[in-house]
Amino acid sequence: MPVASQITAVPVVIDEDKCIADKGCTTCIDVCPLDVLWIDERSGKAHMKYDECWYCMPCEKDCPTDAVTVNIPYLLK
Repeated sequence: MPVASQITAVPVVIDEDKCIADKGCTTCIDVCPLDVLWIDERSGKAHMKYDECWYCMPCEKDCPTDAVTVNIPYLLK
C-alpha cells in the first residue's frame, strides 16, 4: 500500500485546528473501512497515512468537530 508523502496531497484532509484526536477522539479512524487514517505522532492529530481511499465518507460525516474533508475527484461526483 503506498504511503502518503505529504499530508495535504491526499484525498482526506484533516483541519488540525478542529481535530481533537489529541484529546482522545478516534472517530474518523474507527469508521474508516480501509484503516488509512492514523494519529500523527508529532502533532497528536489524525491524518491520512496511506493514499488509498474509497470516498465512502463516514470519516467526514461522523467527525464530531467537522475537521475531516474528503476531496472527491471531479469525475466521481
